[in-house]
Amino acid sequence: MELIKSILILVIGFVLLLKGADYFVEGSSSVAKQLRIPSMIIGMTIVAMGTSLPECAVSVTASLAGNNTLAVSNVVGSNIFNLMVVCGACALFAPLTIKKDTLKKEFPLSIICASLLMVLGYIGMILGHIDGVVFLILFAGYLLWMINSAKKARAAHKEDELMKEEGEFVDEEIKLIPMWKCAIYIIGGMIGIKYGGDFVVDSASSIALAFGLSQTLIGLTIVALGTSLPELMTSIVAARKNEVDMALGNVIGSNIFNILLVLGVAAAISPVAFLMDNIIDTVVLIVMSLVVLIFAWTSKVINQKEGIAMLCMYAVYMVYICIR
Repeated sequence: MELIKSILILVIGFVLLLKGADYFVEGSSSVAKQLRIPSMIIGMTIVAMGTSLPECAVSVTASLAGNNTLAVSNVVGSNIFNLMVVCGACALFAPLTIKKDTLKKEFPLSIICASLLMVLGYIGMILGHIDGVVFLILFAGYLLWMINSAKKARAAHKEDELMKEEGEFVDEEIKLIPMWKCAIYIIGGMIGIKYGGDFVVDSASSIALAFGLSQTLIGLTIVALGTSLPELMTSIVAARKNEVDMALGNVIGSNIFNILLVLGVAAAISPVAFLMDNIIDTVVLIVMSLVVLIFAWTSKVINQKEGIAMLCMYAVYMVYICIR
């Protein structure tokens, strides 16, 4: 009876995730169009922040309880999953076209954040209060940079609008939703994503335990997947709706948020232990980021074959984790 109940909750969780992601992307893309902000920037801010809520909530709760030894593992594991599985899965639905600015600015920034985490963690093998404050200051700078980019994008868009009026551009048909409805879609979508993720993780853990799987294996697979499900569902929905910029922005933004905000808040509240395994995993994250950057740089697009290669690389990494 308990197994049937867990399976039912699992199905409800996936429905909430799918519908929540659908409404969240629709509301966010409509806001982007109405405010004349590129989808990439919306993806790297509103969408990234919304999908990073599970990691942030878990880390803050653990830090307040003084039990944040797994904080780095959760963040680095989620970032590897976001990069390889989320981007890889999205590439199966639609080629991920990557703009030159993203290759030169945002993507390298996510690699710099991972490198900084490794350096600060390696010094003393702990992320202390000062390290947490440094991350939070960098996060504030990142937000200001995004706001400034949004302002520049709006100014450029206004020039395009003037040129359209002069007949130099063909008008695009854009489906617009009233702003109040966008707010409901975004907030409602975030709630659906949050609770959907919780339901999936809890029920999947119960099912795994019923089949005799160990807590360690469940933690490394199901729980790690569960906290990254919002990014996965939101990005796949965005890719299927042809909002490829938003899908990619969500992944890059989430990875930056996870390191600077999630670990920044966790370390500022209570020092976070940094283990040798964390260094190895962070090196894996940096190497995989460079591989994806090379994929993107060669043709300015991540195609289906490269998406499959990324998923295979993640599968190898998961085998390594299970053996370790």
